[in-house]
Amino acid sequence: MKILIIEDEPSLQELMFKTLVKEKYIVETANNYKEACFKITDYQYDCILLDIMLPDGNGLKLLEELKKQHRKESIIIISAKDSIEDKVYGLEQGADDYLPKPFHLAELNARIKSVMRRRWSKDGDTSIRFGNIRIETDSFRVFIADKEINLLKKEYEILFYFLNHPNHLIDKAVLAEAVWGDHIDQSDNFYFVYAQVKNLRQQLKKAGASVEIRSVYGFGYKMVSCEN
Repeated sequence: MKILIIEDEPSLQELMFKTLVKEKYIVETANNYKEACFKITDYQYDCILLDIMLPDGNGLKLLEELKKQHRKESIIIISAKDSIEDKVYGLEQGADDYLPKPFHLAELNARIKSVMRRRWSKDGDTSIRFGNIRIETDSFRVFIADKEINLLKKEYEILFYFLNHPNHLIDKAVLAEAVWGDHIDQSDNFYFVYAQVKNLRQQLKKAGASVEIRSVYGFGYKMVSCEN
């Protein structure tokens, strides 16, 4: 899962970054309004942690922009400005939660899991399924035909992305950015993507998965049922 932290206080941003990386999230940061605008325009995220008091703009304006773009990211406002007006306005503009500063990092992590459960949950089920593959999103566990398999971190993240986009044609550059983050722009090839997808394919086949990752020449990949 990919998270963007929009926070101008360096020490807090660093603490949040380190905490969430330990939780196996892909984490990117923005220090100000301008950088945040660039990030949300050029990249996609699963969750955005948004400080509304930025040195060069109001984070609530970013919420308005996300709403105009019909974006699907879960948004948690994190702010020292604990005003009821800002809280109500933020929630009306599409924020999923509001966490006033100061806060415990354990609570931040719990809030993230809570909003993502609401996003994925179906009748209380927080797992993601396609074919006979199931991912338990709370525990990062993967099952094929109800038998647990062990994946490396990047293999898990690639599978997670595919299971969130079944039967979709996925550009290799989009997949790379979703799994490795925005620094992928500095790479001039996608060999590491090919290598990780190859490893994941082998794992799925060995475990008897009823789906497969097909290559689409000149574009990228598509996860489909083996019966198709």
